Amino acid sequence: VQLQASGGGLVQAGGSLRLSCVASGIVFSINDMGWYRQAPGKQRELVATIASVGSTNYADSVKGRFTISRDNAKNTVYLQMNSLKPEDTAVYYCNAKNPWSNFWGQGTQVTVSS
Repeated sequence: VQLQASGGGLVQAGGSLRLSCVASGIVFSINDMGWYRQAPGKQRELVATIASVGSTNYADSVKGRFTISRDNAKNTVYLQMNSLKPEDTAVYYCNAKNPWSNFWGQGTQVTVSS
């Protein structure tokens, strides 16, 4: 499975961005998809995940501001990020899991200016 993320950029606090991640390869085996982020000097942390059946899970820090969704027909997962804060600044990584392995995209930078 290969993951290609896009949509990062520079935005002012209070603004919005939408990240996309397209999966290719043996995609029929994918169960959960999600987004993680890593800020400078910090560990990678979960942002949001979505199961193949649509159930979602969010980090407390993004609840009410971020929305994860997926289009199984397009093998794509999205992260709509609203009311962005400077502390959301990080490299955002797309993730996909199948019963045998864990896959990561290349990361996309999100920078929120105050």
